[in-house]
Amino acid sequence: MTDTAERLPDDTEAVRGALVEWYEADHRSFPWRETRDPYRILVSEVMSQQTQLGRVESAYRDFLDEWPDVAALADADRADVVGFWTDHSLGYNNRAKYLHEAARQVVDEHGGEFPTDPDGLQELMGVGPYTANAVASFAFDNGNAVVDTNVKRVLHRAFDVPDDDAAFEAVANALMPDGESRVWNNAVMELGGVACGKTPDCDEAGCPWRAWCHAYETGDFTAPDVATQPSFEGSRRQMRGRVVKALRSHGTLSLDELGPRVRVDYDPGGRYGREWLGGLLSDLADDGLVEVEGDEARLAR
Repeated sequence: MTDTAERLPDDTEAVRGALVEWYEADHRSFPWRETRDPYRILVSEVMSQQTQLGRVESAYRDFLDEWPDVAALADADRADVVGFWTDHSLGYNNRAKYLHEAARQVVDEHGGEFPTDPDGLQELMGVGPYTANAVASFAFDNGNAVVDTNVKRVLHRAFDVPDDDAAFEAVANALMPDGESRVWNNAVMELGGVACGKTPDCDEAGCPWRAWCHAYETGDFTAPDVATQPSFEGSRRQMRGRVVKALRSHGTLSLDELGPRVRVDYDPGGRYGREWLGGLLSDLADDGLVEVEGDEARLAR
């Protein structure tokens, strides 16, 4: 396993703050993100296993209309629950049976109250480590870092974490602020779903980790679930990454010192000259990544 410390950026607090600020400013709205009810969160997590979120959202609302709380589900006829699962194309019917049994356990063995930590939640039928941690995080703010495919992709690209489950978990947990698993895990998964998908959308989505991202700097966006990298050579995204890399390596640079480090054919008065470079710097400044004063640029402090 990799040395966790080697994979973390020096300014970890800045990395954390940038992600949380980005997430809280704007994120996709899902009904399960608007609740802390462990029952509703468990339903969403079980439904989301290998099922597209668009289909999950409709099924989730219908399910809660039918069985609005854990007591109602525990009292339901199992055949009705399985029939709902089949009618809504939610995958393996065993998930419906386990969810129904878990509701009965909560009512019969826990007095209708969910366990609040991952270990306790794993005692419920069909609730594995990932789901238990997700419910503990999103309902009780009491979980570890969630590590799914999206999170692995983000960590691999951003911090060059090797494709190793233990390494991913170590780095993910080291990055997560203590006692903030709800907002942090939502934010990392949002980053993987919106900005760092299989085809990355770094600039358009305003990825908050561009200043630290290994993939953004090198142009290599391969990942454990991405065998071939998207077209990148010569793109504006690549040029922006080169600006960040140059300023990180050399500190404050004048435009004419920076330009050749971004493009070998930089010509102050040409097509790829000061005006073109100024446009890149303006975009990066708008994103809070660089500062420009007169004829000089540096990374934002």
